[in-house]
Amino acid sequence: MSGMRDTPSVLPLTVSGLAFEAGDRRLVDDVGFSIARGGLTVLIGPNGSGKSLTLRLCHGLLTPSAGTVSWAAERGTIAGVKRHAMVFQKPVMLRRSARANMLHALAAAGVTRGERAARCEEALARFGLGVLAERPARLMSGGEQQRLAIARAWSLRPQVLFLDEPTSQLDPGATRQIEEMLAALRGEGITLVMATHDMGQARRLADRVLFLHRGRLVEDAEAPTFFAGPASPEARAFIAGDLVW
Repeated sequence: MSGMRDTPSVLPLTVSGLAFEAGDRRLVDDVGFSIARGGLTVLIGPNGSGKSLTLRLCHGLLTPSAGTVSWAAERGTIAGVKRHAMVFQKPVMLRRSARANMLHALAAAGVTRGERAARCEEALARFGLGVLAERPARLMSGGEQQRLAIARAWSLRPQVLFLDEPTSQLDPGATRQIEEMLAALRGEGITLVMATHDMGQARRLADRVLFLHRGRLVEDAEAPTFFAGPASPEARAFIAGDLVW
């Protein structure tokens, strides 16, 4: 991604006192952490622990009930261009070809008409999607759709990529492809923040682990330290495969 390393950084991302309520339930409660440039941070925890909500709050899809999400550059933008993107568990695909889906995302992001085609073709080639460019996106396999979703996000030149359970619905072969893509993106200097329920995946990919339980951040540790000996009883039980609620 040419020029990305020379672009001023929107990081660190600083989250402080973050909370989100739905009805009378507080689903995220007083969460705080900071994300510096580089690496892959994994959010883990039982179902309902607040992983996906935390990602959406950081990305700006939801408004916090309390607390703040702040970027080094105002609102995570540089020169009016948003510098973070998000990939979901089930990608949203328009009733268009793979190429048209990508061109639509670039247009929506305000990329000039003259640059859209070049970025689109670069992304299709970069992620091995050239032969699928004219295939209807909704008829692609789950793994192909997720590759397209990541390629689409990459074409927007993000400095930070949020991923919400990106391989949870994929078979092992497709999962391996996605993990290889993520490792390559990390190598390019893109900062990755990912929620996953897959402990094997977290062990393979994570540089840092944020463990959430009942909407609260219970542990924040470097991945080798966390997996060698989690400090909390909840985390110890979780990685041992016990039921935690």
